[in-house]
Amino acid sequence: MKAIILAGGLGTRLAEETAVRPKPMVEIGGRPIIWHIMKIYSHFGVNDFIVCLGYKGYLIKEYFANYALHMSDVTIDMRKGTTEVHRNTAEDWRISLVDTGDETMTGGRLKRAMSYLGDDDTFCLTYGDGVADIDIAKEIEFHRSHGKEATVAAVRPLSRFGQLDLDGDRVHAFAEKPVEEGGWINGGFFVLSRSVEKYIEGDTTVWERMPLEQLAAGDQMRAYFHDGFWQPMDTLRDRHFLEELWQKRQAPWRVW
Repeated sequence: MKAIILAGGLGTRLAEETAVRPKPMVEIGGRPIIWHIMKIYSHFGVNDFIVCLGYKGYLIKEYFANYALHMSDVTIDMRKGTTEVHRNTAEDWRISLVDTGDETMTGGRLKRAMSYLGDDDTFCLTYGDGVADIDIAKEIEFHRSHGKEATVAAVRPLSRFGQLDLDGDRVHAFAEKPVEEGGWINGGFFVLSRSVEKYIEGDTTVWERMPLEQLAAGDQMRAYFHDGFWQPMDTLRDRHFLEELWQKRQAPWRVW
């Protein structure tokens, strides 16, 4: 099975980092967040990736083009112009890097990438800026069990502010990052049937609008409930939070 990763957006809310690189290349623990996402999928046996490029996509191409070299012990003979690889610890990944345009919307990027699916009828889809300790294998199994066209991971976001349990002015309890009460939201980890392509008109189609709305209205979408860790990297604050978890060896998404 293949996983399509949407990695072409501008990342304007993380401008401190994305002025010089695309958001999926912003590092957590010295590795781009897209690497962390791919490691999650790889842990569950998904090693074939299609990455949708846009803004500064050449930096993602250059990273993966040199990835095996960076992960190896090498001897470079400047006189002979040769490079000898002694130890290669690179992952067993196959990556298609697809230029889907700087201005293309998420649905348009997905439509352009689907030509690289080959004969696969089912595939995964996610964004290049969020991590979770989600069990991808179980989500795929769930998708195949219900027979609908789309499965979306439903998650409960962490609150951005400490939550107070009050009795008048007395604070009973305080939670620094409690789970929000109420509804579930789109967690961005999808399993899809190839037939969803018919809901995408072209480059201007936003995946999260008409296609998902039509799938829901037509009873073709089911939610896979993920009650564990989930965190997008939308802001510099999010990036610092993820980095802190990684440095403390408390990163829940490190399932590998």
